Amino acid sequence: MVFTASLSGAVSLKLSPSPHAEASSSSSWSKSTLFMGAPITFCPTRSGKQSDTRKTLVVFSKRISGLEEAMRIRRQRELQSRVKFRKRPPLRRGRVSPRLPVPDHIPKPPYVGSDVLPELSSEHQFHDSEGIARMRAACELAARVLDFAGKLVRPSVTTNEIDKAVHQMIIEAGAYPSPLGYGGFPKSVCTSVNECMCHGIPDSRQLQDGDIINIDVTVYLNGYHGDTSKMFLCGNVSDSLKRLVKVTEECMEKGIAACKDGASFKKIGKRISEHAEKYGYGVVERFVGHGVGTVFHSEPVILHHRNEMPGKMVEGQTFTIEPILTMGSIECVTWPDNWTTLTADGSPAAQFEQTILITKTDAEILTKC
Repeated sequence: MVFTASLSGAVSLKLSPSPHAEASSSSSWSKSTLFMGAPITFCPTRSGKQSDTRKTLVVFSKRISGLEEAMRIRRQRELQSRVKFRKRPPLRRGRVSPRLPVPDHIPKPPYVGSDVLPELSSEHQFHDSEGIARMRAACELAARVLDFAGKLVRPSVTTNEIDKAVHQMIIEAGAYPSPLGYGGFPKSVCTSVNECMCHGIPDSRQLQDGDIINIDVTVYLNGYHGDTSKMFLCGNVSDSLKRLVKVTEECMEKGIAACKDGASFKKIGKRISEHAEKYGYGVVERFVGHGVGTVFHSEPVILHHRNEMPGKMVEGQTFTIEPILTMGSIECVTWPDNWTTLTADGSPAAQFEQTILITKTDAEILTKC
């Protein structure tokens, strides 16, 4: 489950119910110097002689900063009038049923019972061997629930039916569905269809042939959260949407491949952006990954676009990588429910998410079964 980041010079992170969470980080960084390759000239003389021939050597720097490159890519995408996509009827909100009950004996996260959105925790999620074992259990359950939810996707099924099935499977496992009651979120899972970037609230809308849907599952088991999401195809999906889904998953995988003890967090956004740009897709900047463990959302903030954020990964740390790609605008609009967030131009969006554990040599994907 992602949250919002607002960046301007220094980092100002906002977790707000519109699209998510409220907190600020004191993290800041100076923008890297832009290298424009000013020519360097010098005039060597031959030994023992005055040479009338002067050789001018012009050296142009081939390095372009990440920020400058991002601006170039954005301008290029605007000129290309974005990737062409077939317009579908716009997403409309259906009827939202009441929250489902959770048995009293199931342990609940501390935010349950309040509609106030928790602040982003500044505590990075590091774990000893016992903590890692509990994280694995929570993440493995989340992965199993997500696979089960995906099998329900077909035309005419409502997202509310998916929510009910997910809710039941989670509580039968003795766990709590983490989204339920988080800052007032009314359901146990997020279901984001077509142009919905994230945080879609399950309702009475029936899935249509050709839809794509992201199902975002987080469970709270034995004091630990496991967080994962995946795209699913509903019926006969167009090749262009299949390509968007495929590339988005590849972007997440490339971001994960950049992770290991001592690696810079900014490498994640670089790898993701490089791959997305090859296909002309935009990488949404507003929503970011996060630390996850005994708390649902914590530092570090994981940016999926090109950035100069400081910080390095540490062995034993857990966080999510969850890029959102679009076929058009990366800007968004949020419905009056303060959660459901759509692309501003109605273009399709896709997202994948995994919770990972940093090791000395790479990253272990915990949300797998």
